[in-house]
Amino acid sequence: MHNKTDWFRDAKRGVFIHLLNCVQNKPSHPANMGAGETDWSDFVDSLDAGRLAAQIAETGAGYLFLTLMQRSRHMLAPNATFGRITGYKPGEACARRDFVADMIAALGKYNIPLCLYFTGDGPLDDPVAGPAFGYVSQADKVSFGFVEKWAEVAREYSLRYGPEVRAWWMDGCYPFLGYDEARLKIFADALRAGNPDTLVAMNKGVEATVSAYSVNDDFTTGEMNDFAGEPEGRFINGAQWHALSFLGVPPPGAHPSEGWGQPGSKYTGAQLRNYVARANAKGGVVTIDVCMMRDGRIDTEQMEVLKEL
Repeated sequence: MHNKTDWFRDAKRGVFIHLLNCVQNKPSHPANMGAGETDWSDFVDSLDAGRLAAQIAETGAGYLFLTLMQRSRHMLAPNATFGRITGYKPGEACARRDFVADMIAALGKYNIPLCLYFTGDGPLDDPVAGPAFGYVSQADKVSFGFVEKWAEVAREYSLRYGPEVRAWWMDGCYPFLGYDEARLKIFADALRAGNPDTLVAMNKGVEATVSAYSVNDDFTTGEMNDFAGEPEGRFINGAQWHALSFLGVPPPGAHPSEGWGQPGSKYTGAQLRNYVARANAKGGVVTIDVCMMRDGRIDTEQMEVLKEL
């Protein structure tokens, strides 16, 4: 019987990239390459979608997950709803360039699907956008008002990209923030507005092993600090088994969990290949977080590991 996650299962593995103001545009982050902090929209204008897509193809990845935003006002593509609610003008928060659309086109040359990362806690770190949406601190619970307003931003993106975005990985949907099935459904409906067949997964936080969360999930978010645990079967409570972890090496003195979006590799190609093969053999899917440098190049050491897959 056909399941809408079949393409995801068949893809077997993919790449995840944190493309964010706090990564490539943060002077203290190695991905910044000493460039300093520049205007976010200007930085997005400088990105080479074709170069990135060619590298993803070179790794043999079956899909790419890309971050639209995380906690700040800096969005990877324009959004009129965001501007209307916050008062930010084009380029002040949302990039003027629609880099998502450009990546869809660039990856399309290799028949690689684009998937997107979004968050349930919104731009809570921004002193203007956070209050405008009605959520400013993780010490508070998310209200239905906040969820409905923030979901409209996601809905605009979903309607724009339609079937060209194949999956959404929704971070920050933690139960301790007040997320329940009713609130999660608001986001699930918004993310599917442009494509009822898009895959959706809501993240409840870092786990020791992959588990199920919401009835709204098509696949598990599977966020772990190590590639650990293997599926007993393809599905968990009806959701496609999927694991996500990182290759990167945490900075000196940092917690082991701080390897997200960092360069270097804590796994050899053989170690990672064996893990992915074991997961795939039981119907599981594995996503690998890597570091994209400011110049658009995926970290050299990580590229070598990925190519061994």
